[in-house]
Amino acid sequence: MQPIAPFDVSIVIPTHSEKRWASLTRTIASAHAQTHPAAEVVVVVDHNPAMATRVRTEFPGVTVLENAYARGASGNRNTGAFHTRTPFIAFLDDDTVASPAWLATQMTPFTDPAVVGTGGGIVPAWAGTRPTWLPDELLWTVGVSYTGMPTSTAPIRNVWSANMIVRRDAFLAVDGFRTGFGKLGDQNRPEDTELCLRMSATAGGRWVYVPHATIDHEVPVDRSTFAFLIRRCYAEGRGKVQMAGLMPKDQELGAEKDYLRRTLPRAVLRNLADAGSGRGMFHALRAATVVAAVFAAAWGGGVETLAALLESSAPGTDA
Repeated sequence: MQPIAPFDVSIVIPTHSEKRWASLTRTIASAHAQTHPAAEVVVVVDHNPAMATRVRTEFPGVTVLENAYARGASGNRNTGAFHTRTPFIAFLDDDTVASPAWLATQMTPFTDPAVVGTGGGIVPAWAGTRPTWLPDELLWTVGVSYTGMPTSTAPIRNVWSANMIVRRDAFLAVDGFRTGFGKLGDQNRPEDTELCLRMSATAGGRWVYVPHATIDHEVPVDRSTFAFLIRRCYAEGRGKVQMAGLMPKDQELGAEKDYLRRTLPRAVLRNLADAGSGRGMFHALRAATVVAAVFAAAWGGGVETLAALLESSAPGTDA
């Protein structure tokens, strides 16, 4: 085994289903093609022994592990991360393709010891045609970078686990991702945001967004529908309320408030102006989509708030 260098990094890729075999193959290939070579590529399979066996057989140069925790991406990622020994750990989802300079570009901010983690740009790879009614401000609903994020390297509150690199000691100091809190079934809790907040609070460090350290993220056809967007926004509203319940009382969701107060109203006004000036009626649809998305998120947040109140007032529940 070669000695570990100060900027060595391991890549952890969680996966769970053979349905993503083709995309997983592309993800692994891109991980091996980095200009800043990874010390180790780790694929963690979520409670699917047959798939784990297949990955071991077909990718002999990859470390293959099985999720040591309850089902879900958080435990999957932790299993891989806790296995690694390099000073840095990178995370990719199994439906992404990293650009060749992704690692090299996104590792640059770590020359500052105050940086605990970085994230990079996520570019949509549409399986079909991008919906004309979907504004850039709502691209987060399909898991990619959106208007309102920095356009050059800059500090940021949180990044996404589909494209994330962490300083290993800071990650271990908070015991990694919060297991049992994430995207599973109809739950859409922001486990990556919650991790970023805990790491910043514990280590006293900061996160940096590097938009030019890009990955492509597949967007299947079934995620390009209006119904999916509404479900996603509703789930996000519920998830943010759940996350707020885990945060210290003095730690507010400032980024979300700024997004609601500034970014989205500007999107509505801009698209209405574009529609009124004859640039296409799809701009009016985009404005309406923003309004619908806000209502869906508010609905989800209200449902979750009411559920929490009912639970806290139930007999036998400590106040």
